[in-house]
Amino acid sequence: MPKQELNPNTWIDRYSDYLFNYTISRVNDREIAKDLVQDTFFAALKSMKNFKGDASERTWLIAILKRKIIDYYRKINSKKGQAEVRISYNSDENEGDWLEERVADPFDKTAEDALENDELGDAIFNCLDKLPEKQATVFRMKTIEGLETETICNELNITASNLWVIVHRARSAMADCMEKNWF
Repeated sequence: MPKQELNPNTWIDRYSDYLFNYTISRVNDREIAKDLVQDTFFAALKSMKNFKGDASERTWLIAILKRKIIDYYRKINSKKGQAEVRISYNSDENEGDWLEERVADPFDKTAEDALENDELGDAIFNCLDKLPEKQATVFRMKTIEGLETETICNELNITASNLWVIVHRARSAMADCMEKNWF
């Protein structure tokens, strides 16, 4: 595979919507999501010399963004720095391909798909906003981000059984809300 090159002049046009959508599903706050994407672009500009060209620009930017999101949660967590966060940025078999498997390609959608996804996203975030804060946080971490039980328990200082009770209640409330507001 040929080495990839960076072109920061195209980042905003090519990746800002993608990075914003990726971020908003994890932080559920549009202003914070905008700030994290902006911080990602600044960090990428500062560390361009470290780019090896083994991954695509988008994969590299997402890796930086993930670190920004983790830093954000560590900062707001009352026990910041104590949480154990395990994220694998590559695997021995398919370096870089993990992202393509977990995040849909935004360039492979029709306008109708995009509109439907925006409406669904708005409905999900409206329902998330109606949940109590702890339920919304646990739901987001477990269901949307797919974090492991142990990681969430360490981050939020709760037991595994408490986590599953919260997840069950959040999923039930989300299902009821989505049934009323989306279907």
